[in-house]
Amino acid sequence: MMQPQQPYTGQIFQPTQAYTPAIPQPVYGNSFEDEPPLLEELGINFDHIWHKTLTVLHPLKVVDGSIMNETDLAGPMVFCLAFGATLLLAGKIQFGYVYGISAIGCLGMFCLLNLMCMTGVSFGCVASVLGYCLLPMILLSSFAVIFSLQGMLGIILTAGIIGWGRFFASKIFISALAMEGQQLLVAYPCALLYGVFALISVF
Repeated sequence: MMQPQQPYTGQIFQPTQAYTPAIPQPVYGNSFEDEPPLLEELGINFDHIWHKTLTVLHPLKVVDGSIMNETDLAGPMVFCLAFGATLLLAGKIQFGYVYGISAIGCLGMFCLLNLMCMTGVSFGCVASVLGYCLLPMILLSSFAVIFSLQGMLGIILTAGIIGWGRFFASKIFISALAMEGQQLLVAYPCALLYGVFALISVF
């Protein structure tokens, strides 16, 4: 025999145990505050860029060997772009030559240094050092915007800029890779590389 249904009293059914929604767990860390800055994730550190730039500009500063351990390519890319921009102000559109010669020069120095040193060196470190030592070439191409470098004063200035770049590049390589007594051997190919950049600036 069926029991009669209870009449509806107007009350909403309340569950005996309250529902607690689960708190979603973050995927990449405890919170967004723990995330590193975007520039640091991209490998761009302005303090390191400024420190390496001052190392190239200061002739008497002692070179820190740990500067080679940081593969920083943001500064060299900016310097290559600045070098091409100053050449453009002088009426020379040479961006392709700048990046092409840079790539070939870095590859050659990478092979040479791995043959000469016992510890070995990465391609990024070689490109970073050669790129930062391109800074004197930016000064040379800036002078080429104002006056011609094909006279005697221009030849002397160009020779000094080439010597400046090769001295610091070889000094950093020797200090970082513990290649005492081999600075002249490293300075010669560096001078050839920066000499090609100087020829682009002069002619």
